[in-house]
Amino acid sequence: MLYFIPAWYKQGQWCENEQNWHVRRMHTEFDDTVKQIQLFHRSKAYPYQILLLSFTPNFRHFLHRQGVFHAPYWSCFDAIQEIRRKKPVVLSFHNIKWPEGIHFLYTQYVVVALLKGQKYAQIEFGEDGNPIQIDLYENGKVVRKNLYDDRGFVSSTIIYEEEKPVRQDYLMENGKWKLRCFQEDGHVEVNPSYPEYLVLYQKTEQTRKFSKLSYGNMEQVISEVLKSYLSLTEERDIFCTAMHERHVGLLQEALEGRRMMLSFFGNRYPLERYPKTCGIVRRAGYVIADSRENQMRIEERLRKEIKHITSITPYDSRVDFGISQQLNVQKIMVPIDEIGDEAFKELIQTLGNYLLQNEDARIHLFTRKADWDWKMRLLEKTRRCLKEVGLEEGWTMEDSAQDVSENQLEDLRAVPVKFFVEQCVDELEVSKCMREQRLVVDLRDVPELYLQIMAISVGIPQIVRKATEFVEDGRNGILLAEIRKLPEALDYYLNGLSNWNEAMVSSYEIGKNYTTDKLLEEWKRVIESMGAEDEWSKESGSGN
Repeated sequence: MLYFIPAWYKQGQWCENEQNWHVRRMHTEFDDTVKQIQLFHRSKAYPYQILLLSFTPNFRHFLHRQGVFHAPYWSCFDAIQEIRRKKPVVLSFHNIKWPEGIHFLYTQYVVVALLKGQKYAQIEFGEDGNPIQIDLYENGKVVRKNLYDDRGFVSSTIIYEEEKPVRQDYLMENGKWKLRCFQEDGHVEVNPSYPEYLVLYQKTEQTRKFSKLSYGNMEQVISEVLKSYLSLTEERDIFCTAMHERHVGLLQEALEGRRMMLSFFGNRYPLERYPKTCGIVRRAGYVIADSRENQMRIEERLRKEIKHITSITPYDSRVDFGISQQLNVQKIMVPIDEIGDEAFKELIQTLGNYLLQNEDARIHLFTRKADWDWKMRLLEKTRRCLKEVGLEEGWTMEDSAQDVSENQLEDLRAVPVKFFVEQCVDELEVSKCMREQRLVVDLRDVPELYLQIMAISVGIPQIVRKATEFVEDGRNGILLAEIRKLPEALDYYLNGLSNWNEAMVSSYEIGKNYTTDKLLEEWKRVIESMGAEDEWSKESGSGN
């Protein structure tokens, strides 16, 4: 069995990142573990299970969004709270017991419950329309937050005093509290009337008593329950751990003597900030990086501690023909996150001058940042850069036209908009955006892995500053050391279709190295090296 231990945490907390439907998503849900699970789920190549350490009352909705609804998992907090339900339940807030005389006010985003003309509660909903949180009020101040499980019950409640949280109770299905975590010092108390937790392993069910009724913090509780579960697993089982500061110390102890892989993803676990990483790396049978560049960075710092290391991209390539040739403009995607001010100014001014010679080109500034005013600020920054060299400011008027007086609108419409901002937090948004692009220009020091894989899948060329395994100079892209040479590189692909078509064919050829089958071969090699190949399915499909 291959166990995946994910790093799906809200910042600084042992809980999920589920959010209200009307709030802009500030983070992507895609990471190495999501893609690894999707790979094994589709292919059925090797038995796997998710070991979930965080409090995730809406986990079924998360799995559904990732296309792995039936993925097998064990939840530490389900064990703590003795929850046996597995299937989600449609829960209406009308079915909740309310005081007599309650009145519901339906707003655009939430439902407000009024009692005798005063605000009694506010009901928040998730992306799937299910109630995820109900805030209760007294005299206009919040006194309690009830967090709802997607299986149809209150999973936790947070008590407030003077609108500040003082404790959080984790509840059983019958509404009785099991754990009580105090905000002031983080210590945890166990309900002495219910001192047991549930251990479900395969088809066996056991209840065990907590070793004590008071713990210094939640990590100690999770560690005890996790170790109880691990004691039932087999010696040949492998644990693939997403490297994350939240659980690395806990797992270093809990997985002592077990077969272990460590999965590094981007800059999620910057080694320079965690010098004590050597211990867990020394014990790991394999280290898996998401790219060759990340692999080299890890080797540079931990070479003496690593037994085996390889890079396996979490993203598989697929032939997904874009529609850029069907458009009457040439869209150029330009990722700008992490670009310094001076480099940004040079890039914008170079692109602006190029627009003077290519009337069909349009610049789409790509960003992962989701701040509500970031698009406006980015366009304003672009406008200043253009103005500095006498270029047309109206090229950036996409969001500011509404602020112009009526007598200026006619003149403004005469200037075509040529700079756009693409705010894509989620990979699904990235995929949709990428299919319309004719070219990707990523001149950052560290280009984004997912964008490069998507460009290969869609078959569009890439202009990059640094060589990677996904861009071959002269085949599916161009290595560009200096921004001032960018117009020549743009013309190479946009002035006619001959070079563009050659790059498209090369992209698809390179993409063959990153198909589901190829990634599975890499995983099989790693698993075989750890002596657990006997469960690998000979009939596993490609998933394509």
